[in-house]
Amino acid sequence: MNILCVADEEEKALWDFYTPGCLKGYDLIISCGDLHPDYLQFLVTMSSCPLLYVHGNHDHSYERNPPLGCICIEDEIYNFRGLRILGLGGSMKYKEGSHMYTEAQMKKRIYRLGANLLLTNGFDILVTHSPVKGYGDMDDLPHRGFACFDTLLGKYHPLYMLHGHVHKAYGHFVRERVHTGGTKLINACGSYPLTVNEGEYPPRGKTGSALYDLYMRLQKEI
Repeated sequence: MNILCVADEEEKALWDFYTPGCLKGYDLIISCGDLHPDYLQFLVTMSSCPLLYVHGNHDHSYERNPPLGCICIEDEIYNFRGLRILGLGGSMKYKEGSHMYTEAQMKKRIYRLGANLLLTNGFDILVTHSPVKGYGDMDDLPHRGFACFDTLLGKYHPLYMLHGHVHKAYGHFVRERVHTGGTKLINACGSYPLTVNEGEYPPRGKTGSALYDLYMRLQKEI
């Protein structure tokens, strides 16, 4: 499965200087936030695949102008061809505004997902805007990562975590890192092509959760 990951900065090659066919071959596009809604609408229109997104701390305009044709996966586990994708957007709260959370508030969001995580028997990809605390975040409050993400990864060991928020221009940008639990952490700032092989995650309807697997098999039949 070929996934185009995007975040923070609109790629000129995909928008201003778009050439026909440059989005060909992707099965899915995932946005990690802080992108203009018109950009996301353009990507989903010009590609032949779905676009999933979470919010960045600057995406308050989505409330009145959401990216049409795109799918918000905030606080849910979205199943795409068997791939379980969990969305938890937003940044550390540094002022009043939407899509910003204290550590306690983000921890509460994760707690509320407990029943869904049990039902799906975990997840394969975590999509956030902010990084994990201690993994490519910064010392200032606005760009500090969430410690509860560290706990979440340590418990469920997903294949990948996609995030943004820390831009290339900040000086210590690292595209890929590896969490102590084995999860590959990817900073999607700009764009990043990700290939996920079928053998890396459970086939659709074979997660080990009897109820969820039955549901997914019935959905496929329908």
